[in-house]
Amino acid sequence: MTDRLPLDRLDAVADLVLPEVDETSAEAARARQLQLTKPPGSLGRLEDLAVFLAGWQQRERPVIANAQALVFAGNHGVCAQGVNPFPQEVTAQMVANFQAGGAAINQLCALAGAALSVVPLELERPTRDFTEGPAMDEAETLAAMQEGAASVDPEADVLILGEMGIGNSTVAAALAHAVFGGAAADWVGRGTGSDTPAIAHKAEVVARGVARHGSLSPMMQLAALGGREQAAICGAVLAARLARIPVLLDGFICTASVAPLHGARPALLEHCLIGHASAEPGHQGMTEAMGKRPLLYLGMALGEGSGAALALGVLRGALACHNGMATFAEAGVSDG
Repeated sequence: MTDRLPLDRLDAVADLVLPEVDETSAEAARARQLQLTKPPGSLGRLEDLAVFLAGWQQRERPVIANAQALVFAGNHGVCAQGVNPFPQEVTAQMVANFQAGGAAINQLCALAGAALSVVPLELERPTRDFTEGPAMDEAETLAAMQEGAASVDPEADVLILGEMGIGNSTVAAALAHAVFGGAAADWVGRGTGSDTPAIAHKAEVVARGVARHGSLSPMMQLAALGGREQAAICGAVLAARLARIPVLLDGFICTASVAPLHGARPALLEHCLIGHASAEPGHQGMTEAMGKRPLLYLGMALGEGSGAALALGVLRGALACHNGMATFAEAGVSDG
């Protein structure tokens, strides 16, 4: 799918037969919510989430029997600018930790009942420094998008997305700045532990990158400023849409990864939820710009898909109530 269109025209995918939410199923789920043994609206967003899942799964009673979690990992040439206190070797070391089951995301996926796969993307070949030229060319970007798309299980009922990559909080800030504007400093935070002078340096690097590439179309900004894991996340989001799979995005970096899709066509993210509000300062502005409200507010900033994996429990709770509660008629309770 992603290798059939020029990158700067990928927004045209919305003009193909992209699945839309099934309003008939969503309305049936709303009607069921009104008949359950509770005051209408008393379960808050859990009711909305059940309706959301019903609309995308095309059934009044949606299920989560098969939850998939994908963590994409990449390395970044902009690290040559000294934007991260850790060496890029840490990316591969953390991938090994994921594969050995020792990271936070492993524990949270096991708890939430999600099958985790980790996808390293040419870690031995970092992207180029975006302050000196495009981080990736069009072919490299499309290849990473295709790998992300191919990683999606078409039989999944929900998809959790996360990332790992030393330097990718700088990349995320650059994508957010390019797509949503403002000042570079609005989007830059501590990342993996930068102090105040380092944060100011990151903002200066981001500003230089966006000054060089900011006039490009949103999807070409993905190539010029992004990394392979950001492109893979975009590819996975598009593949999930084609398969009608609802998506749980993780925090700041994962949300910024799909900012180019939003910039190209906001409707491309209609099937996506944001799992949690990151402690990174730019995340709130980004979620507001996208018109999306995170499910959880826990002060987390780890990445790895960790907040999205926790949010899967909220979706399971929504469906447990939606599918398992009795209606007034079934319970013999007067509904007034």
